[in-house]
Amino acid sequence: MAHFEEVSKQSDLHPKPAGLVLQYGTAGFRTSANKLDHIMFRMGLLATLRSKKTKATIGVMVTASHNPEEDNGVKLIDPMGEMLTSSWEDYATQLANTKQDELLTTLKDIIKKEAIDMSREANVFVGKDTRSSSASLSQAVLDGVKALGGHNYGLVTTPQLHYMVCCQNTQGKYGEATVEGYYRKLSQAFSQLAKNASNRTDDQKHLSVDGANGIGAIKVREMESHLKKHMQLSVFNDGSRGKLNHKCGADFVKVQQELPTGIKINPGDRCCSFDGDADRIVYYYTDSQGDFHLLDGDKIATLISTFLKELLNEAGLDLKIAVVQTAYANGSSTHYLEKTMKVIVKCTKTGVKHLHHAAQEFDIGVYFEANGHGTVLFSDGAEEKIQQLANDANINDERKKAAFLLQNTINIINQTVGDAISDMLLIEAILAIKGMTVQQWDAIYSDLPNRQLKVKVSDRRVIDTTDAERRAVTPAGLQEAIDDLVKKYQKARSFVRPSGTEDVVRVYAEADTQESADALAHEVSLAVYGLAGGVGDEPKPLH
Repeated sequence: MAHFEEVSKQSDLHPKPAGLVLQYGTAGFRTSANKLDHIMFRMGLLATLRSKKTKATIGVMVTASHNPEEDNGVKLIDPMGEMLTSSWEDYATQLANTKQDELLTTLKDIIKKEAIDMSREANVFVGKDTRSSSASLSQAVLDGVKALGGHNYGLVTTPQLHYMVCCQNTQGKYGEATVEGYYRKLSQAFSQLAKNASNRTDDQKHLSVDGANGIGAIKVREMESHLKKHMQLSVFNDGSRGKLNHKCGADFVKVQQELPTGIKINPGDRCCSFDGDADRIVYYYTDSQGDFHLLDGDKIATLISTFLKELLNEAGLDLKIAVVQTAYANGSSTHYLEKTMKVIVKCTKTGVKHLHHAAQEFDIGVYFEANGHGTVLFSDGAEEKIQQLANDANINDERKKAAFLLQNTINIINQTVGDAISDMLLIEAILAIKGMTVQQWDAIYSDLPNRQLKVKVSDRRVIDTTDAERRAVTPAGLQEAIDDLVKKYQKARSFVRPSGTEDVVRVYAEADTQESADALAHEVSLAVYGLAGGVGDEPKPLH
């Protein structure tokens, strides 16, 4: 068959280094850019097969998100803009690790197993971020797709590619499958929401954005003209000088709990940071004492779910709204949502895929990881009810207004995946409508002090967990030891889970004071070291 000859020919131009083994995870493949050429070519092949199988457009995004500039990665996007289905993740790993001379055999196996009609047309959208390696690596993807109807989008954020794949496969029902279409849909919804905010000063409209020297900075600049009347942006770390994700971006700010370099702000100024491919966002400010305050994914989920719950009440709509969290969500946020807001909270395993899946179980599912990756999902039924109410001529003004706000909230949200630009616009609209400052938002609840640590072990698989990773099943005696340690402190909890990528066990602890959280984290680390086969030096106390 002609296309297999072409695969053979092209494959020789993208040889696999001997002995390199990589695993497709939640983030796809991610490693040093110089090890990825053959992977990219092979993911182009896999995306083409997936397109033929699903009779739909598939996305391939070349990015390593919040990783350093010298890394890169690739992930595939399924027809509705969601992550690649897990059975095909296995094919990705298999294809990536197949020896050069066995590539055709592996391909033919997948085609046979999935009963793929190779005469079908294939459509693949390829996106890339601003890394210096992304141009040549995305070309390798296109070489894999070549002659099979692929389409290259060029520079886009990861969420924009997810969005466009969904638009394409819903025949435009979700929106127009272009970057310009994305800007128009989101900015129009933002303008409609912002009209409901009472007289705002220029200061209140102002937001400082740290673009992590990545693609998000470029895209937010492109979008700025659409937002002129309602928003004033100062974009820092826009890629003109600094290095991608270096001492800037959402991950740096979240982990270091400090301002990114290159940003100049006054006390009380509202700021946010994107990560390298703009699918995460965190907010922050400094107070008059110069102290740094972070508003992470938990605070964002609380703001959004509170806003939606109030609108549902005003609209008189009986829809089930829930917030999906992981074990890392701060205990204060869970307590506030359940006890004060009376919102359902569901805890799930760590990883966006698990959160997204759990959020689909409700009429409205809000999910954010503490790192700032998240979105809101509306069921078809919920969207329909909101639509009907907005069009009902027989309802009072208050209900109509609430339905109208809900409608525009749906349009501002990128439901396919976490999207820093979309989330930023929604947060800004909510703060404007509620007339809230960033300090008032921060004061909704106070985070419990917490500490995260890592313990090196000889084999991370000795740790097995249950109850959404909140309790350890093995090794024997570990959970009992953790329970006993937690009892020593006030408002305390702790859990351990194996890393998905390296032989370390992650330890999380929170308590009523930072000293207690630190002490508990250290004591739990010692228990892990002793019972789960710790290697190297015994964990040292933090103080």
